[in-house]
Amino acid sequence: MYKKGIDIASRFFSPRQVFKFGFNISPMYRRTTGRITYVSKNLHIVNVEIPLNYKNRNYSGTIFGGSLFSATDPIYLTQLSLILGDKFIVWDKQSEIDYIKPAISKAFIVFEFTEEEINEIKLQIKESRKTIIVKNFSIISKNKVVFAKLKKTIFISTKEYYDRLVKRKNKKVRN
Repeated sequence: MYKKGIDIASRFFSPRQVFKFGFNISPMYRRTTGRITYVSKNLHIVNVEIPLNYKNRNYSGTIFGGSLFSATDPIYLTQLSLILGDKFIVWDKQSEIDYIKPAISKAFIVFEFTEEEINEIKLQIKESRKTIIVKNFSIISKNKVVFAKLKKTIFISTKEYYDRLVKRKNKKVRN
């Protein structure tokens, strides 16, 4: 459903507009209470804010940890999928969060890929048809107080390689 909506919206809007507004109107993402506030033209930088409000305030009066975690979950995967294009498969392999301090105010996250990282990913995929990368980032306050540190492990491959991998696994399961 989301893929079809993106395809239709892409006929009328730029990729950065589709990314930003698509996420911000998506019921799935709205429930996290996160809001995408900025997407660079090349999609390499995405900024997210999570306000402290009645929708995500926990028993202690701080931002619920689940809101912090879920607002970060789909961003790198979607961002990298759009940067690399339809010939690639991108999957979250693992996510970790380390809560450092209670989020007592609006939280901010920057998701960033450098041109060098993108080139390295493409090179690794060209050499071995797949790669795994790790992205470390933080959720911070306006004053740079760290609320949480996160680590995302992401699997990337060509569609061709992934399709063969899935078929092999399905074959093993059936036998």
